[in-house]
Amino acid sequence: MGILQDLLRDIPVPKMARVKVTFDDTKIEHVGEALLDKLQQEHIRGIVKPGMKIAVAVGSRGLDRLVELTRTIVQFLQAAGARPFIVPSMGSHGGATAEGQRAVLEHLGVTEESVGCEIRSSMEVVQLGTLPNGLPVYVDQHAAAADGIIVVNRIKPHTAFRGPVESGLMKMISIGLGKQKGAEACHQLGFKYMAENVPAMARMIMEKLPVLFGVATIENAFDKVAFVDVLNQEEMIAREPELQVMAKSLLPKLYFKQLDVLVIDEIGKNISGDGMDPNITGRYPTPYAHGGPEVNKMVVLGLTPQTEGNANGVGTADFTTKRLVERMDLETTYANGLTSTVVAPTKIATTLPNDREAIQAAIKTCNILDFHAVKLVRIKNTLEISEIEVSEALLGEIAAHPSMEQVSDVYDLPFNEEGNLFETNKGDRI
Repeated sequence: MGILQDLLRDIPVPKMARVKVTFDDTKIEHVGEALLDKLQQEHIRGIVKPGMKIAVAVGSRGLDRLVELTRTIVQFLQAAGARPFIVPSMGSHGGATAEGQRAVLEHLGVTEESVGCEIRSSMEVVQLGTLPNGLPVYVDQHAAAADGIIVVNRIKPHTAFRGPVESGLMKMISIGLGKQKGAEACHQLGFKYMAENVPAMARMIMEKLPVLFGVATIENAFDKVAFVDVLNQEEMIAREPELQVMAKSLLPKLYFKQLDVLVIDEIGKNISGDGMDPNITGRYPTPYAHGGPEVNKMVVLGLTPQTEGNANGVGTADFTTKRLVERMDLETTYANGLTSTVVAPTKIATTLPNDREAIQAAIKTCNILDFHAVKLVRIKNTLEISEIEVSEALLGEIAAHPSMEQVSDVYDLPFNEEGNLFETNKGDRI
């Protein structure tokens, strides 16, 4: 037996129970109709004039009903006599190439056929000016030449900074429309100043270019549209902070203030840009964001197939497994850090041979006297937390919480002969 196995041999893994977690599932059934009602508001409808060439900025995030939202905007503009076209607005995503960004939109279902207008994809930008701190401000060349610009985005908390404006319309204007150069400029001074730089860049762009309005959505805990609105320039500046508060109130969450160990079955770029959503785990890639449970030790066991080896976020955890590391694409993973300037999440966490030993290592190091009383939660990923597994030590909290319900008896985790909770070759749960 090796030294690691000897150190972990007597560390007990707790019995677990399945728990159902309830969140507000209010959603808009007919999103296109709801958006059209907002577009027909007099102060919005009057902005669009016949013959205007209008760039509709669409990003790389998987917004709920993105195709329907985009198609509704396009049809509204065409009915008003305008000539809309789509501009991919996703900073450096899609490999920072015009073809790559068009492909990202296609992957999201946004094509010329599905939304009914041309897509003009280019990485060429024009510089509109410079902020007082020296940062240049860029905008996509096609959008800059248009008679009007419309942005579409979901309002939600950012994963690396906090401020009145985080992810939403202002970020879409400043970073999305800025393409690779704009994204690089906004990240240049780090996340410490993003809460200042994102709205400052957006305001300069709105002062110099005809940004007509923004279409904002807020999604519920199940990633379904719960709110949609259309905001002109003045409303964007005034109301986006209010919508940010609303978005945070609808987030799914782990209803625990403190955990000894959090086990996450899988991370990946299709789950979150950070591999796992820090707003759920309470572990952030920078010191400029906060919220969520206090987690002493965190374990990530595997990667999603869709992430194609990009393990960004594994460095945020304390422990991981050999099988995750063997599936890593280092070049793709490290590119995340080089682009965002945040490299801690791309480091490789302490790596154990299998799932059992990774979990035991987290329990051993979580700074409690009685390992049998460990407060441990296991989740599949940070998108799917309506059913979780908890250790026996947490069952009292479950019984006392109105939004959680124990739905099974306690049981032992089903490790296989290799000490894994998954079929190693398939990545399937046992």
